[in-house]
Amino acid sequence: MALKKFVDRLTKPVEQLDQEQLDVFCRELDLAPLDSVEHRRPVRVGGEVRSVRIVPRAGADALEVTVSDSRGTVTAVFLGRRKILGVSPGRKIVLEGVIARDGRQQLIYNPLYTLL
Repeated sequence: MALKKFVDRLTKPVEQLDQEQLDVFCRELDLAPLDSVEHRRPVRVGGEVRSVRIVPRAGADALEVTVSDSRGTVTAVFLGRRKILGVSPGRKIVLEGVIARDGRQQLIYNPLYTLL
């Protein structure tokens, strides 16, 4: 069995291995998969921060943090903030709040967050 895992690690692409590890991480924390969350319901989701950017919304700055698990993405929007210490690409995070839909994009406004 150990030999099979070793061979898999040598033959699989790095991106696929990263996705599998992220999927295991999310399942261990009992987080809802991003491809099957219900909109307008409280959820607990998480994953890896993919990007952080500042976007003007309604005349004020908003910090947008794109989080991805192995199945989908969600954008956490922190209104009135320009930065959050510790939130950077590659960091794992858990978000709690209500997911809304804006076109094809899933948004979660001012969520509670836990950095891992």
